[in-house]
Amino acid sequence: MAKRKPTIHEVAHLAQVGIGTVSRVLNNHPSVRPETRNRVLSVMADLGYSPNPHARRVAGGRSYTVSVILPVISTEFYSRLLEGIEQVLSEERYEVALFPIFSPTRLRRYLENRSLAYQTDGLLVASQGLAYLLPNQKFPTERPVVLVDAYSPYYDSAYTDNYLGGRMAAAHLAQFPGQFFAIQMQEELDEIMRNTVGRDRVDGFREGLREVGYPLPEAHIFTSRFSAEGGRLALQYFMRLAPPPYNIFAGADLLALGVLEEAERQGLKPGQEVRLLGFDGHPWTEVRGLSTLAQPIEAMGAAAARLLMERIRGYRGAPRVQRFEPTLVVRASTRPQSEQPKPSL
Repeated sequence: MAKRKPTIHEVAHLAQVGIGTVSRVLNNHPSVRPETRNRVLSVMADLGYSPNPHARRVAGGRSYTVSVILPVISTEFYSRLLEGIEQVLSEERYEVALFPIFSPTRLRRYLENRSLAYQTDGLLVASQGLAYLLPNQKFPTERPVVLVDAYSPYYDSAYTDNYLGGRMAAAHLAQFPGQFFAIQMQEELDEIMRNTVGRDRVDGFREGLREVGYPLPEAHIFTSRFSAEGGRLALQYFMRLAPPPYNIFAGADLLALGVLEEAERQGLKPGQEVRLLGFDGHPWTEVRGLSTLAQPIEAMGAAAARLLMERIRGYRGAPRVQRFEPTLVVRASTRPQSEQPKPSL
């Protein structure tokens, strides 16, 4: 005979609280005193109690699920972003439902509210520029919406200042002799969007160079799909325009990796004939000696998730902004020769 599962009523009775208090503990509501929360959790552990998700949904009128709309799910950036989001939501006993855009056809579905994404308790939208495609920049839902890796004056936003990152790249590379080049990442969806991270980064780079007296001709900007192959093609293109040395700002670490691989194939020395700066700060860049502008990806995702949970709990204040700045990490690919480590004898 199957063992009967303990009920929320038993938890409330043994913890000497009301059922509503047990529910608030399950929902991680901030109004519960720490000692009460600990007592309820202790009783739940002793009984082996686990909430019925369906009953929880009916009782609270919630799905206890958050939708995440994002361009793709297969990149290192979005994997790290989701890690930060899920860390916060799991602590809140929320599930994540992923809704990748992938194509213009699927994009239209989100713009017209023809998606299950709008049936959860709230949305995290990680698609730069998506809000600008909507009438009045408003999503077709009354559910809370928070933008991550994007900004809109109408919603809470957590984002990295990509334009500032481009300016930082210009300030760093401007110390070196030679001509300047940039690689701008652009996918199919980026052609539809008004604002993209790739465009912001290159715009900041161009403005930063202009301020120190160096132009960035349009011919020196190579637009590529987000891939290492794009970086390889970019360096081949730059080599047809000018002799080395090259000072290259790659709009993403993955593009920079392709530049490094092509430089090695062409017999060009990184840090000397090819000075290269990436963007993202992925862990593998340290092994490759790649200078990069590191952005706090996991922290940005966690910040957006916390903003959304506050909205779900009832916060109705004005839109809030959490702006993150990239950090310049200098390694061999752009380190001045005077600072290069000398080989040991």
